[in-house]
Amino acid sequence: MASGYAVSGDSKGTFLGHPKGLYVLFFAEMWERFSYYGMRALLIFYLTKHWLFSDEKSGVIYGAYTALVYITPVLGGYLADRYLGQRKAVTFGAVLLTFGHALMGFEGTGGQDPTSLSIFWLALAFIIVGSGFLKANISVIVGQLYPRTDVRRDGAYTIFYMGINLGAFLGSLACGYLGETYGWSYGFGAAGIGMLLGLVVFILGKPLLCGRGESPDPAALAAPVMGIKKEWLIYGVGIAAVLGIWALIQYQDVVGWLLLVSGVVLVGYVLITAVTKLEPHDRDRIFAAMFLILGSILFWALFEQAGSSLNLYTDRYVDRGGVPASVFQSVNAMYIVLLAPFFAGIWTWLGRKGLEPSAPAKFGLAMVQLGAGFLVLVAGAAATGAGVPTPVLFIFLIYLLHTTGELCLSPVGLSAMNRLAPAHMASLIMGTWFFASASGNFVAGLIAAATGSEAASGEGAGQQTVLDVYSNIGWIAIGVGVAVMVVSPLIKKLMHLDTLKDVEPLAGEAELAEAQAAGINPATRGA
Repeated sequence: MASGYAVSGDSKGTFLGHPKGLYVLFFAEMWERFSYYGMRALLIFYLTKHWLFSDEKSGVIYGAYTALVYITPVLGGYLADRYLGQRKAVTFGAVLLTFGHALMGFEGTGGQDPTSLSIFWLALAFIIVGSGFLKANISVIVGQLYPRTDVRRDGAYTIFYMGINLGAFLGSLACGYLGETYGWSYGFGAAGIGMLLGLVVFILGKPLLCGRGESPDPAALAAPVMGIKKEWLIYGVGIAAVLGIWALIQYQDVVGWLLLVSGVVLVGYVLITAVTKLEPHDRDRIFAAMFLILGSILFWALFEQAGSSLNLYTDRYVDRGGVPASVFQSVNAMYIVLLAPFFAGIWTWLGRKGLEPSAPAKFGLAMVQLGAGFLVLVAGAAATGAGVPTPVLFIFLIYLLHTTGELCLSPVGLSAMNRLAPAHMASLIMGTWFFASASGNFVAGLIAAATGSEAASGEGAGQQTVLDVYSNIGWIAIGVGVAVMVVSPLIKKLMHLDTLKDVEPLAGEAELAEAQAAGINPATRGA
């Protein structure tokens, strides 16, 4: 048994009412998001202006890339649950990410030069696989710092989410400005430095995690397999995955089919496991989690227009006053940094009074606000008239409504996944949550491609195409949001919150291994 499990999440003391380990994760994820969103702010412009892909092709590439970023946590979560533990998985992922961002600084000759493009695809592959090892697992460690019934959990995830968006805000500003003003390599280089800082913070902050996220069986992990430690073989699987993704990212249609087939298999596996192996209340909670997971696909498909079609719309059709378009990618993150404490406080305040909306109801509210954001932009563009640049005010308004919607869904969804999943399925369910984001991101790429289908026909035609698509998806989002709110009481019943308890102390060896895998202290978790 790893010694780290004999301590509680608060054993190193608290800061502002939360374990100090939360703030290690906060800053590590902040720098990782600095690098990811800094690169993301530039990516659609890099594809269209440097590599000279069409709008349609760029949208599909962008969607395939972001989809793979969210699907690889299934692999990273599985390997962490079974072998590595979350902490080593996060460290390995951070190393891959650092290397990938360093490769992004290589511009080559641009255009469609095959050699330069191969290096670009390889850089994306390192970032995709690195995110797979880091993304789901660092979120799981947050949950492991708290008992399942701890009232601080939603607040903790909102604080953690604020760290994500502080990094996204700074990264979009710094990398976007440097990339568009001084050159692509400056923007991507700054993203690489941010990732390196995140790795350093996570390594130095290990003691404050109080043993959370360690391997479920350290002895087996260190045992040799064909003369090589199992741990190093698992890292080899990660490197092999980089090579596989390098080939896959170049064929975006294959990514779509992969998502469809693997999605059916993954959802089927989770549901079969729930029906055949879980007691009734845990089974129902998995059903509720799957409803939220599937519902989130539409949300992310529409929300993720921000980095692709909305980014291009801002560049081409908005009166920006000379500010680089990529810098506006920071607006969403800025709103979250400002509003996350308010949302954390209002949920807690409503919860104490018994008035807090359920997680499904919050999802419905999120969809309504998302749709309203698109309709506000469409109305603003129509009010100014055809051929007239859209006032930048409406970009701030669409991001505001999308941000308040995101705060009703994303941190709440993270918390719900960790709360509803049995301990031995924690990373799998979190990985499934990110898989839904992957599916949404790929669909987002297809929507973005549709908005760019007439860009070559002239500025007026291109702008109107975007606005027509935005109008349609805005009304669809509002309709779905209202429907979700109507059925939310039924989904809440499936969550069985009244019978949710912390895991009982363990007696058997098998149960002890389960507790170690979840990062739970058998001696103190019932306290």
